Amino acid sequence: MQFKVPQFLDIEDKIFGPFTFRQFVYLAGGAGLCFVLYRLLGLLWSSLPILFVGGFAGALTFYRPNNKPFINMLEAGIKYLFQSKLYIWERRMGQAGQARDSKQEALTAAQTSSATQVGARLTGEKLRDLAWSLDVLDLSREKKN
Repeated sequence: MQFKVPQFLDIEDKIFGPFTFRQFVYLAGGAGLCFVLYRLLGLLWSSLPILFVGGFAGALTFYRPNNKPFINMLEAGIKYLFQSKLYIWERRMGQAGQARDSKQEALTAAQTSSATQVGARLTGEKLRDLAWSLDVLDLSREKKN
């Protein structure tokens, strides 16, 4: 006996025309808040807050950074603002610590300079010659045989 396996579980159903229930709530809430601002403040004073609220409602409804809802990014930003942060640094100890740091800096500088010298010796022409010498996939040989 075979059973039907549900598919596309992560896609929300379109309930109100082309909008999902969540999108409809964002749009209706934004439009309602814009109407309340218009009625309380008048057109001249409420134009800037209406643009802000309408843009925010539009972003919640339609903007999907990295193919995820905007509300997830907003939630992560608010969590980051209010959570405690841990700052770690290393205290340097007098002259000995400075000498040790200068030795490490000299070592890393020497390593980076040697890495750039190796990279400078490998030119495009040498790389092309190396690729030809490998003959990994020589299509001309296979066609002849």
